Amino acid sequence: MLDKEFLDMLACPVDRSAVTLDGDRFVCLQCGRRYPIRDGIPVLLAEEAEADAHPAASAPPARAPDRKPG
Repeated sequence: MLDKEFLDMLACPVDRSAVTLDGDRFVCLQCGRRYPIRDGIPVLLAEEAEADAHPAASAPPARAPDRKPG
């Protein structure tokens, strides 16, 4: 089990946001990337991350097209 103080120091290596423990993965609260834990060691490497399963949920809202006066 990982120490709470240690867990509080962890951050996503891509956007530096907080991560939370979700089963056997750490999940970035901002971008949704999922990082594995192998042999009890968090692997917080961008190239090891799994993409967010729901990218639309974390994507910015679509912008309405500009309208020309007329």
